[in-house]
Amino acid sequence: MKKSKFSPSNIIFVIVIALLIIPQTRKPIQVFMHKGMALINPSEIKEDKREQVASYNWNLVDPEGNTYNFKEAQGKVVFINFWATWCPPCIAEMPNIDDLFTDYKDRVVFLLVSNENLKTIKDFKDKNDYNFKFYQSLSNPPRNFNTTSIPQTYIIDKSGAIVMDKTGAANWNSDSVRSLLEKLLKA
Repeated sequence: MKKSKFSPSNIIFVIVIALLIIPQTRKPIQVFMHKGMALINPSEIKEDKREQVASYNWNLVDPEGNTYNFKEAQGKVVFINFWATWCPPCIAEMPNIDDLFTDYKDRVVFLLVSNENLKTIKDFKDKNDYNFKFYQSLSNPPRNFNTTSIPQTYIIDKSGAIVMDKTGAANWNSDSVRSLLEKLLKA
């Protein structure tokens, strides 16, 4: 017996490929797929492998034009995320970061940094109703933060040690991240 070329699995495969080729449907599908991957909990760097922040000489600006000098974060627990509005894994992890921010905004410094223009950043924030501030770099970040892909996220302890360094989407609102932040805040 000859097998039909139009089996249900072949039809589904062709539809999925077509949806990934069409620009209007590609991004939502990619974001959806990355949300599944963002369920992965990031892991803490072992103490003997941690690097110190090279320098606190870094200036940022928010969409309202307010500047932030990274020196203000010295001695505090810091959450830094490099991202972009066009990046599906970045978009996928933003709701988790927003939830984490809601509970830790008064005790942890959150710096979400994009190199896109400030209007694009502001429009993205307003459209998604996020609570945290987004920033753009005014100067080069410390050499520890020379990211080659996004999203790239760092958690820094009060002594300036990089405790977490994660490339790709992750579940930043997980119990393990919350437990780590609590431990760092008590230290």
